[in-house]
Order: sequence, then structure tokens, then C-alpha cells
Amino acid sequence: MSEKDFKLLLVEDDEALRFIVKDNLEQNGYHVEIAEDGEIALKLFTENSFDLVILDVMLPKIDGFRVAETIRKTDEHIPIIFLTARSMTEDKITGLTIGGDDYIPKPFSMEELLLKIKIFLKRSQTHSVGDGVLVKSINVGEFVFNPDELILSIKGDIRTLTFKEAELIRFFTENPNKVLSRNDILLKVWGSDDYFLGRSLDVFISRLRKYFKADDNIKITNLHGIGFRFSIK
Repeated sequence: MSEKDFKLLLVEDDEALRFIVKDNLEQNGYHVEIAEDGEIALKLFTENSFDLVILDVMLPKIDGFRVAETIRKTDEHIPIIFLTARSMTEDKITGLTIGGDDYIPKPFSMEELLLKIKIFLKRSQTHSVGDGVLVKSINVGEFVFNPDELILSIKGDIRTLTFKEAELIRFFTENPNKVLSRNDILLKVWGSDDYFLGRSLDVFISRLRKYFKADDNIKITNLHGIGFRFSIK
């Protein structure tokens, strides 16, 4: 799949920025639909099929967080990149933990945005099923983990994962019973080890502990000041 086959939803209330970003994306071969508020964004998302969403946080009518939560209820897989002018730590963590895959603080360079788009679209294609990609299941204790389909199941109970949850589980299962530093985890899974991602990692770890609690032989141990150990007895 080339850039010409990808359709992006750009949600930004600043008219000048919206025009610049849309123009740059189209010059790089992407199909782009635009929305200036959260209400229009959800209407477009419902009526169309998109490969990635670029979502401003501070939007009229429905804010970006609520838009992302609504999108995640119907599509667990589509990558969401937040654009934010906010400097509050909790806002950035909120965006990542409610289903956002990454955030870019304003002002930003188009080169950075284009790089992140390319990375996430490549990952989404790797996870797609039916395009000749070999889907493999991994036994994790009593669980069956299918990273390509973003599925974690145990005894018929099936859970659909987000990209980041699946990538974090994949990294853990590739390194069982090893001491993994926080920096290594962040760099491998998120591609960056900044402070905000570090805070959101703790939320993701808590989420995975809840998922795996059905198997007492699986533990995610917090090693204070170091990182984590994913152990299977």
C-alpha cells in the first residue's frame, strides 16, 4: 500500500494550521478529509473509512479526548495522533491512556508529523489481516496472544487490544523473566523515553496486570528505580 491509498482524518479548529497541514499531507500523497470541530469529526468518521486520525485536543463542541474515546468504542485499531498546545502533564497522559497512540506538542514540524504518520501506517498494515500477512498466535501461560489481530484470549474470553497494548505485550513475551528498564521499554514500544510517556507506561502496566490476572502464573513485577520483569512460571 502506498501513501496514495491511505485516507487520513485531520481534525483541527485553527483554519490556518488546518490548511497548512492538509496541503503538506496531500503533497506527500495522502487523501485528507478535514473537520474543524469534534461534532463534524465524528460525523465524518461514521460515514467514511480512514486509516489514521490526526486530532487536536482543544476543539469546539466536542473536545479531542471525547472524540478519541468515541472512535475507540467502534475502532480499536486505527492510529490516533494528538496535536496539543497544552502543557499540562495530566492532559498528555490522558490522551495516551484513552486510546491515543502518540502526541505532538504545538508548534511542531511537518517532518515530525509525516514521520510519525509513516511509522503508524506501517504498523497498522503489519497488523492487518487478509493482506498476505502471516498471523501467528503465541501461548502466554494459559493465554493465547495474537499480535497481528490484536487479540488476547483465555478459555474463550476474547479481548481486543490497542496497538500499544499489543506491542507492550509482544515486547514482554519476547523477553520473559528478564529485567527490562523503563527506558528500554519506552524506546522499543513508543520510540521515545520522554517524561509523559513514562507516566503513561505505568497506566498501561496496570491495565496489563488486570488482563493477565486470570492466570496466577503470570506476573509483571515493578522493580523500583529500574523497570519491570514479566515472568511466567
